[in-house]
Amino acid sequence: MRLYCREFDGPADRTLLVIHGGPDWDHSYLVDPLDQLAGAHRLLFPDLRGCGRSPAEEPLTPDAMVADLAELIGEGPVDVLGFSYGGLIAQRLAIQHPALVRRLIVASSSVLPVPDDAFEGWEEYERRRALYPSVWDAPGLEGVALTRAEAFACAPCEVWRPSSLPRYLEILEKVRFTASYLGVYRAGKFPSARYPDGPERLEATGIPVLLLQGRQDMTFPAFLAERVPFAESVILENAGHMAHVDQRTDWLRAVQKFLE
Repeated sequence: MRLYCREFDGPADRTLLVIHGGPDWDHSYLVDPLDQLAGAHRLLFPDLRGCGRSPAEEPLTPDAMVADLAELIGEGPVDVLGFSYGGLIAQRLAIQHPALVRRLIVASSSVLPVPDDAFEGWEEYERRRALYPSVWDAPGLEGVALTRAEAFACAPCEVWRPSSLPRYLEILEKVRFTASYLGVYRAGKFPSARYPDGPERLEATGIPVLLLQGRQDMTFPAFLAERVPFAESVILENAGHMAHVDQRTDWLRAVQKFLE
């Protein structure tokens, strides 16, 4: 398996591997502001198997993603930042290959499962969800067009500050979407990236963990980060799921501090 990987030069012993979310997105929406770490850190931005410019070779599973990343790291260890769904893959990587992960940042994701009623009673969540119709059953939308349309339709829920929305839409325009996982996801056949005992397994690795979250995240609620005693947590106010867009400076500062 050959992954497409964008690299920024820096010391090999200060490598940061960045794992994007989606899946069916590429890495590009995370480059800014992390590229400011280049020089002080070597940065690796792979496109996961079947995502962006990486080929969609079977099996398309979380474990295959983890195996690809372990091969990319090589001897390690490296620091790892996993964003959204990439945060789940990053945890799985740490659990399966603890010797390869020096420090772990779980950004806009969660260690604990999201309860079904996580957003119940949150009026702003309901208001923003009502701003866009579901595109999943829209006529004529299939494949990459559907993945892309869903990302744009969800944009009002992904950033919290209205002033962030134009910038976020510009970022989405540059994302190379795929549809490798769309069929198995819609059919309910895409394996979960979570272990049933994931928190216990992650704690047992002894790897330092930072949970970096927006207070107004409408995908992975911030209160879950505050319920993980073995991890450090940073909750950014006035920030949604794309906290690195809403609070760019503070988000990057939290990453830098943890990696010192």
